[in-house]
Amino acid sequence: MLRKTITLLAITLFALTGCESSGTTSGTVNASNSPTPSATITPQPTAVAETPAPGSTAVPNKGNETPSKVSMNGVTAVRLADAKSGWIGGKGWIARTDDGGVKWKVQYEGTGDIQQLFALNNQDAWAVASDEGKLLSTKDGGEHWISIGKIPNQAFLHFVTKTEAFSGNAHTVDGGVKWTSLPVPEGTKGDAYFHDKNNGWAVRQVKDAIEVQRTQDGGKTWNKVMSRKTAASLTGVVIRSAGVNDAWVELIGESGMTQTSYSLFHTKDGGKNWLTVLVNSTAGGGPAPGFPAGENTGPKNTGSKPGPLYVVSPDVAYMGGQCPSCDKPNSVGWTKDGGKTWVNGKESFTGYGELLLAMADINQGWLITNDNEQPSVMYTTASGGVSWNKVHTFDALK
Repeated sequence: MLRKTITLLAITLFALTGCESSGTTSGTVNASNSPTPSATITPQPTAVAETPAPGSTAVPNKGNETPSKVSMNGVTAVRLADAKSGWIGGKGWIARTDDGGVKWKVQYEGTGDIQQLFALNNQDAWAVASDEGKLLSTKDGGEHWISIGKIPNQAFLHFVTKTEAFSGNAHTVDGGVKWTSLPVPEGTKGDAYFHDKNNGWAVRQVKDAIEVQRTQDGGKTWNKVMSRKTAASLTGVVIRSAGVNDAWVELIGESGMTQTSYSLFHTKDGGKNWLTVLVNSTAGGGPAPGFPAGENTGPKNTGSKPGPLYVVSPDVAYMGGQCPSCDKPNSVGWTKDGGKTWVNGKESFTGYGELLLAMADINQGWLITNDNEQPSVMYTTASGGVSWNKVHTFDALK
């Protein structure tokens, strides 16, 4: 009986020892353990580099390889993804912030000044560099930029999907690799604007009248939707749209004594009815376009020349004003009722260079001032322009 018991215990111990050994061999090896010579190591999958579209060229992203030494001065473009995230560009560089402009990371270094930035969301964005209108694109929030092709003109670039975009009357459906031209009226002043592939707007001057024309069939036919007698000649046109039937039309007139006259009109119903939003006639630039000589009535923006126009919705638009002869040349005004009333902000800002403005929504936006001698400065608002906070001073000019 005793011999049988001892034999049974020995068999049990052997079985337990075998199970523990099997578990160690097939289980997870701790970091301190080295694999045995016979162990097979399976390579982990690696991230596949993005393949550029046909005709595109991969652009080295030096900002992601080593800490960038680029000097972030002279900001030339800005675009928001939301109130906290967005991009700015300068002389051969693009940088991103995710904390509302307090900290910036240079994502791209290359050739050419960045003239424009546009973002559909937090990941998909595009940039136009001035060396022959090179078009850059990112699909991962700026971690990688690729060169897609070239912009055929210098008009306002805006994407409506990840593949379809417009730049004036130029149209692309492959992300910017190839462009075609949409028809515009003869004698069009400045750049036409297409809200989508069917709906577009254009301005022309016929003798002493300024006409706004609209197309609803991609430029095949155009119809006059506004005509105004004018004592001023058009020198520029800015058109923006926040809907199929929405159009904001800025008419820029003549200049003199650091002053430029301009006017701003708005329609919500496809041009059936128009509101006069701004009438800025000046002593140096003469009457605002669309108005007779001596006309000095109507709502006015601050400053003696127009700054950037940013349209948020059919009801909300912001516009900068600049006064080159003032100690603080820059200001911002707005309408939040479609142009029925105009409010001039009470704050003014230094900087005699180009003023940049971008809004995330009705209340939150960024303002960047530039100067030929002083660093660029960024301000943010969360109160719809009522108050602005300085959040970043960029690198000093060299």
